[in-house]
Amino acid sequence: MVKKAASKTTEKPTTKKSVDSDRFGPSTIRDEVILEVKNLQTNFTTKWGTVKACDGISYSVKRGETLGIVGESGSGKSVTALSIMRLIQSPPGEIVGGEVILNGRDILKIPERQMTSVRGGEISMILQDPMQALNPVFDINDQVGEAIGIHQKLRGKKRWEKVVDALRKVRIPAPQTRAKDYPHQLSGGMRQRVVGAIGISSNPDVIIADEPTTSLDVTIQAAYLRLLKQIQSETGAAIVFITHDFGIVAKMCDRVAVMYAGRIVEMADVREIFNNPLHEYTKALISSVPKLEEKTGRLPQIEGQPPLLYDLPQGDTFAPRSPLKFSEEDALIRPELVEAKPNHFVQLSRCSVKDFDKYKDMVSYG
Repeated sequence: MVKKAASKTTEKPTTKKSVDSDRFGPSTIRDEVILEVKNLQTNFTTKWGTVKACDGISYSVKRGETLGIVGESGSGKSVTALSIMRLIQSPPGEIVGGEVILNGRDILKIPERQMTSVRGGEISMILQDPMQALNPVFDINDQVGEAIGIHQKLRGKKRWEKVVDALRKVRIPAPQTRAKDYPHQLSGGMRQRVVGAIGISSNPDVIIADEPTTSLDVTIQAAYLRLLKQIQSETGAAIVFITHDFGIVAKMCDRVAVMYAGRIVEMADVREIFNNPLHEYTKALISSVPKLEEKTGRLPQIEGQPPLLYDLPQGDTFAPRSPLKFSEEDALIRPELVEAKPNHFVQLSRCSVKDFDKYKDMVSYG
């Protein structure tokens, strides 16, 4: 449950003023919420115990908005995305609670047969590992063209032209030739771009991009990001962008959600996160990125390791790694996600927020 700082008055739908501040094109955010995730919970049953990989995740994304999801490996970013897509393998995984509202309906409750038409058509995902996403026994034309055939009902020459156009958009050279190749005949970067072509081929309302630039060099990476922003500008698609790269976050995203141990610990406008982070974990992530304008010796590091998700500490999961002073009783309190400032949410805990006393009246354990 998210506590808010103040109620907001109802306003007429508007589009944010376009300002080309990030060099990837003007803002395209509209007031219509297209994807809303409410208290999403996904568990995995293992021999060690129950892994709470996604532990009460809540956020919303507006049409034309880009939400960045950042955090260390194992924080639950990809599991959250796969849960939204209903691609969690069961067993051992299971979505045990929550709602995913897409275009006004809860897609966690619709039949699997209907969900097949939703994936790729209304919401698509650019997977992190292209070798797992691509089938080695089908050529690229078959794999990119499958979604086009299902969602756009194109066949023959028209489908072929659409496949070639999708490959050309992601900057694959000689797309007519590459469309006849198999995944093993392509480089890692090309395979990553093919996965991107599949994700954008049917112009979905929401694109979930799970570290889509991992295998790309800097030049192709910039062109790929511009392509996503161009598609967003033309179609109004919302983008959920999962990444470790704060440089990409600064250029690509409108808002940022920081995840730790299966939970969102802070969420705000991208500039607010960079300029005024509240949670100690967010501060540590930002300070670990080298700054070109400063002479840097050894980069700061976050002491300790993320907790085991099948053996989470009671209360504040970041307490064992926090540099702040607090009591054992403080560490045992599970923090609430509150709106400390307008549109700036943080898990409020004396263990993790230095300015806790400033906002303590917002929680019952203050």
